[in-house]
Amino acid sequence: MNQELIMVIDQICKEKGIPKEVLLEAVESALVSAARKKFPDNENIAVRVNPKNGRISIHLIYTVVDDVEDENNEISLEQASRISPDAVVGSEVYVEHDFDGYGRIAAQTAKQVIVQRVKEAERDIIINEYSGRIGELLNGIVMRHEKGNYIVDIGRTEAVLPLREQAPRENYKQGDRIRAYLLDVKSSTKGPQIVLSRSHPELVSKLFEMEVPEVYEGIVEIKGAVREAGDRTKIAVYSNDSAVDPVGACVGMKGSRVQAVVRELRGEKIDIIPWSEDPRAFISKALSPSSVEKVAVDEEERSALVIVSDQQLSLAIGKKGQNVRLAAKLTGWKIDIYSETEYDNMVQKDREKDIEEAIARETALLEATQESQASGGEAAPEPEGEASKPEA
Repeated sequence: MNQELIMVIDQICKEKGIPKEVLLEAVESALVSAARKKFPDNENIAVRVNPKNGRISIHLIYTVVDDVEDENNEISLEQASRISPDAVVGSEVYVEHDFDGYGRIAAQTAKQVIVQRVKEAERDIIINEYSGRIGELLNGIVMRHEKGNYIVDIGRTEAVLPLREQAPRENYKQGDRIRAYLLDVKSSTKGPQIVLSRSHPELVSKLFEMEVPEVYEGIVEIKGAVREAGDRTKIAVYSNDSAVDPVGACVGMKGSRVQAVVRELRGEKIDIIPWSEDPRAFISKALSPSSVEKVAVDEEERSALVIVSDQQLSLAIGKKGQNVRLAAKLTGWKIDIYSETEYDNMVQKDREKDIEEAIARETALLEATQESQASGGEAAPEPEGEASKPEA
């Protein structure tokens, strides 16, 4: 029976990936719980399982005293000396107990403790493993759909793809293979909860890292990625090698690399923007696919005024403002866009306003002078250089 116990432990360790020492400790703890059912008054019980042959030894621990008051936990020096010649008052003596005779209730208690400890050990292993992989892409198989969430088998355990992390218009059936971004790992009373995402901007960055060797090797760097899942993504790329075009590397031959990412994202549009330290150039490229005529920036306010041609205005703004909204997120600047006609009219109005204000100031000054003269005050000084006429 003991050898069978070791075989079962070895099998569980292999299947669950649990260290043998952890499982042996769980078995010993379970046997302690079972022994307490038989010796409820004994406070100190020790169990040892030999990892080689599976031999189980159970010891009741007694404290050596002069006068025994608690027979379940104390032993006299005379009795202790028979067991251990080195015993002294205050020391502990281990009295081995026969393993036979444990009843069904005690065995059931041991089983429950073992199952619980195995679950705890398995949970800790999963949390430790996947906590170090946050930010990676995981492959899995859709198991079921529960309350809007997808449950995905990722090999060692199950993960959840919440409704809030799903891309619009993406639907999966049981058995479908899925690739998702590992967003978070949580510990709950029901076990580890691994949260996936299909809408996170970093999903696109990781897909490009898989498809573009230059990105994986660090030659091309993805400086930023913004996304409205299901519609459009913008990524800013920069090359650490002047001989490598970052945009061309991400696009690939005849668009093969970017198209692989687009297929994975179910047709989502992707704008690849060359990153620049010059905010004017970066903002201009970020508004792709539109063409920009002029960019003026306010460094303190981090705001930009962008002028485009009348024909490019709707393209620059995008559907429901999506293009300019993503460009603002990518660059980190507030962007105001005007067509050339709007800008010219705005400048003309500003000029007319300046003229009107100047005329108003002159009129107010003239009226103030006339009122002063009518009230007998001093007349306004005549311009210098003109002689006053003598009286007739």
